[in-house]
Amino acid sequence: MDTPGAREVIESFKTALNGALVDSRVYERELALKKNVYTSVWLDINREGFRTAVLHVCQLQENPHFTVITPVDRGDTVELIYHFSLFCGRHLKALALAIRVTLSKADLTIPTITDVIPGAIFSEREVQEMMGIRVTGIPDARRLFIPEDFPQGVYPWRRDETGPQKMLKVLPGKQGIQHE
Repeated sequence: MDTPGAREVIESFKTALNGALVDSRVYERELALKKNVYTSVWLDINREGFRTAVLHVCQLQENPHFTVITPVDRGDTVELIYHFSLFCGRHLKALALAIRVTLSKADLTIPTITDVIPGAIFSEREVQEMMGIRVTGIPDARRLFIPEDFPQGVYPWRRDETGPQKMLKVLPGKQGIQHE
């Protein structure tokens, strides 16, 4: 079976997502002494096409390698970047795939992908407790990193009024960091 290249992968998403693909980019960089080229594909997907995009990843490769969800607070929005590795083990054919979904802070919900990729549960739980994202359909919503008695509505990775800034205190006898 031929392994599709970056441009073919993007075209397959365009077809599968029927207008839900907002933007795409390809990055290539040389690695190691032999300067082998490693390719990264970045896709911006709207929320409505997100589940379809993940299902399409599973059609490109049975049991794709899911890595992590990277959340980014952008002010009025939060970006969720889902990282995958495709075609691992195929010499010089592996691709890094990043699927980015931008959510308005007025509606921070995203459907779970654990029914398709069970290992995503840990990242989904993490973005719920650290960023305040509501993952609909998640089979286990317990906290992973912060204690149960941590204040509700405070999210450690957020940069807005729901972040932990009000909870931070300078210890007696210590100076706060001076910003210039």
